[in-house]
Amino acid sequence: MRVLSNEQLKEFGERGYLVVPGVVAPEVVEGAGQRIDELIAAEPPSEGHVGHHFYFPKAADEPALIGALMDAGSDGGLSGFAYAEALADSGLLEAPQQVQVALNIPPYSHQPGRPHIDAAISEPTPGFAPNSFTMLAGVFVTDQLGENSGNLWVWPGTHLTHAEYFRERGIEMYCAYPDVKLPEPEQVTARAGDLLLAHYLLGHNIGGNYESETTRRMLYYRISGRGHSEAPERILTEPWYEYGPVRALI
Repeated sequence: MRVLSNEQLKEFGERGYLVVPGVVAPEVVEGAGQRIDELIAAEPPSEGHVGHHFYFPKAADEPALIGALMDAGSDGGLSGFAYAEALADSGLLEAPQQVQVALNIPPYSHQPGRPHIDAAISEPTPGFAPNSFTMLAGVFVTDQLGENSGNLWVWPGTHLTHAEYFRERGIEMYCAYPDVKLPEPEQVTARAGDLLLAHYLLGHNIGGNYESETTRRMLYYRISGRGHSEAPERILTEPWYEYGPVRALI
């Protein structure tokens, strides 16, 4: 069965991310929300805290949270992980070992100045091995229908700009903030139960939450292909080496 259309594959290839609507069943989203309630009750943010607040539990300990990605989707359809697999080489992707619960608590008057990629260092550091992965998946646990409501900001196409930068400058320039020319950013809007898939190299950042009274709730999963850790630098210069279906259309 065809999972993603050629148009969706091309969109991912050109823009570096894709939102697939209605993937996660409402009851699964509800169960994830209840588990997030429990995490917050056990370890609440400090009084008066606004903006981002994260939890990083092990996936094996959180069936309600990892299930939002791995379990069958709405009406018995495909899981979010199956959609992620549709972007990659057959049988390549491994189930994530950790879940990130990402809250954005209003009122948070913030606009990001520039994007980052998920790197453990903010500046190039000699001898540092890249801590890259293949793909970021995200499940929207709350609606984010308007802007400035805790949305993720993305800089479309920067997955390709970053790859060009590392090819020209070398992977020793690896860091969270590569010095590249940036396009105009976009805020990702979606409904609860929608699925985000983003290339590792796509520039992104946390946005503000000042036009909403709702705490933004998002689940993120960092997914790697088998063998990725043996050559984590390859994705920096060969952005499609793990993405066969996308590579075939580029």
